[in-house]
Amino acid sequence: MNNEFLLLMTTCPDEASAKSLAHALVKKKLAACVQISSAITSVYEWQAEVCEETEFCLHIKCLTVHYPAIEAAVLQLHPYDVPELIALPVTQGLPAYFDWIKETTQP
Repeated sequence: MNNEFLLLMTTCPDEASAKSLAHALVKKKLAACVQISSAITSVYEWQAEVCEETEFCLHIKCLTVHYPAIEAAVLQLHPYDVPELIALPVTQGLPAYFDWIKETTQP
C-alpha cells in the first residue's frame, strides 16, 4: 500500500462535538468515513492532575496526503486545547475498501 492510507484517532468530550467534527471531515472530502464510538472513560494527566472524563472516540479513515488538512481542521474545530490526534499507517486491507477511500476523498 506504500503508506497511502491512514487510520486516525481522536477523542471528543461529547457526542455533539464528535458528530460535528466527523461531518466536517467527510463533507470536506478529507475522510471517507469517521466512526464514533459509544462513550468511553479516559484517565489521563493534565496540568499535574489525574483526570477522569467521559469521551467519544473517533476513527478516521483517510489518505495520507490529507493528513495536514485534517490536522488543521481538528485544531480549528476541536474544543480541546490539545486534542489527541494519532495517525496509524494502514499497510493491508481489502483492496475494494481502499478503492472506495480513494474515490470518496477526491475533490
